Amino acid sequence: MIKLLIGIVGKPSSGKTTFLNAACLTSYKVADYPFTTIEPQPGTAFVRVKCVCKEFDVKCNPKVGYCVNGVRYVPVHMLDVAGLVPDAWMGRGLGNKFLDDLRTADALIHVVDASGSTDAEGRKVPPGSWDPVKDVEFLEREIAMWIVQILKRDWRRLVGKARSLRVKPEDVLFERLSGLKISKTDIASALKASGLEGKKLDTWNDDDLYNFVKVLREISKPMIIAANKIDLPYAEENLKRLIEVFKGRYEVVPCCAAGEYALRQLAQRGIISYNPGDCDFEILKPEKLSKDALDRLERLRSQVLKKYGSTGVQMVLEKVVFELLDLIPVFPVEDPKRLTDHHGNVLPDVFLVPRGSTARDLAYMIHTELGDTFLYAIDVRTGMRLGEDEELKERAVVKIVATAARR
Repeated sequence: MIKLLIGIVGKPSSGKTTFLNAACLTSYKVADYPFTTIEPQPGTAFVRVKCVCKEFDVKCNPKVGYCVNGVRYVPVHMLDVAGLVPDAWMGRGLGNKFLDDLRTADALIHVVDASGSTDAEGRKVPPGSWDPVKDVEFLEREIAMWIVQILKRDWRRLVGKARSLRVKPEDVLFERLSGLKISKTDIASALKASGLEGKKLDTWNDDDLYNFVKVLREISKPMIIAANKIDLPYAEENLKRLIEVFKGRYEVVPCCAAGEYALRQLAQRGIISYNPGDCDFEILKPEKLSKDALDRLERLRSQVLKKYGSTGVQMVLEKVVFELLDLIPVFPVEDPKRLTDHHGNVLPDVFLVPRGSTARDLAYMIHTELGDTFLYAIDVRTGMRLGEDEELKERAVVKIVATAARR
């Protein structure tokens, strides 16, 4: 299975750790002062997929995740890193450590304080006095400059190799950037998009390098903006500004991470009925709540859930997985009649695979040997064979057929 990692980024005190806690039901320390988070904090969240269990009239037994009323919750890994401050790429604050922690991230969630009540350093300021647009612009620059420095440290050698061996720019750049989970395809796309395709590395200036890296980050580590603290004063008008300024570049989703965390904790205790991403909740045990708690829940319902359709946390996760990364769910099985694995588990797995993946790609994701010995796949719905180059459809149920294992 693809090892998907989503990085949670932003300046200190923007609500990154609260977002992680809300998405993953973790309980990492949260405080209203900068650098509460120092070490990277992992968590597992779940995205929703329409399960095929009802279509086939079976009850599934997921090996990971769970299924509720035909909705499959599929795990994805997340990482909350230390808050980023201006000039982090130069080592300021916890900058170098923060950026190194992002090396293997596939996509980024930028948690922004939409209320404008924290400055560039994460310190409290009067609500509405800080422009959150600046937070997005500075984070873009910090990550770009970090990658620029990685390339500059070895630039002379890269240029020399490209010149003497007549190696393509994407090949020598990939040699230096592969540790950042950046592919040759990403690099080639960035060269074209930045107007540097075919231009020799020894003719690049600093602007060329910066522009290339900025585009490369957008391609290789796409980002969404979680406009957090949407329930606070000034947040709604700042949300509109963020959407207007970054239209066509980043999607901006209104979020209330603290509200989502509270709802999930209450649901876990059986006090309310609520599933992540719901537009409302039902109070099951009002006697367990104080009048103040009931009032806070009602404000959350009216000011966030009814106004925006959800707290936004689940929406952000699913937009990252299904839109930014363009992954689709596929259900592999070993027994196409019973829809089981060799242990008898019904519909045990859901693989999130890149759109355009083939049957053989899926075989390799399951196990290297299965990919090496692949013969064909079977579409369980139709019974038809799928060749190794056949693209998988969304929510396909597939059996992989391979030769006997090699000895």
